[in-house]
Amino acid sequence: MPGFGLKDGARRSIAENAPKLFFVSIAYILIVTVMSELKLRLPGTIAAYDLYIERLYAGEIPSPVFFYSNLRSSGLALAAVLLLFEPVISVGYMHYCMNIRRGKGGDYKDIFEGFLFFAKVVLIRVITAILIFLWSLLFIFPGIAAFYRYRQAYYILLDAPEKSALQCIRESGRLMDGNKLNLFLLDLSFAGWFILDFVVVVLFSYILPFTLPIISIWLTPYLGVTRAAFYDAVIETMVV
Repeated sequence: MPGFGLKDGARRSIAENAPKLFFVSIAYILIVTVMSELKLRLPGTIAAYDLYIERLYAGEIPSPVFFYSNLRSSGLALAAVLLLFEPVISVGYMHYCMNIRRGKGGDYKDIFEGFLFFAKVVLIRVITAILIFLWSLLFIFPGIAAFYRYRQAYYILLDAPEKSALQCIRESGRLMDGNKLNLFLLDLSFAGWFILDFVVVVLFSYILPFTLPIISIWLTPYLGVTRAAFYDAVIETMVV
């Protein structure tokens, strides 16, 4: 599968839908950033984090469950809400990128489209997280393979909302049979962008009292539209 061809097509789609695409992406980035900042400021977060670090220094590898179990009840409640909302917002942006890729255009409301399938999105996140964790117990590579095996589940749901979470997960496994390495290499081709984004954010953090993800304004839609193009390419291959 020609990954660079997918990226070329994504850049064309982005150019055709600019500047609105960037404004929608900025809105999405702001929502995600606010949610991340809220998680850092949950009641009891600092104490829970300190305890987590102490366990690491003691030679243990505590699970995320350990961290959340040490939050105050109010912080735990907010953490649960954020954990539920994160994949839903992400799926909404994936839907927006799918529309851009398919020449359907899009709007700000697409970011919240995931709430139409709230229960199924959450189920997919929970089930795939459990499956990836179980495969990871065997070794790191089976865990990585499982991560890529279920990557198309959300796209399948967006294309066919009537399907159950389990159906989407199973179909993702079939779609990714023989395509996991292709998607991995496609992700790897963005490594330079991620490094540049990180460096710019760190540099700006020394100048400004807040982070300024300038590179993300380009990288977020570029990555989103390219991944949507990958899904469409796999679907076309399966049909043929």
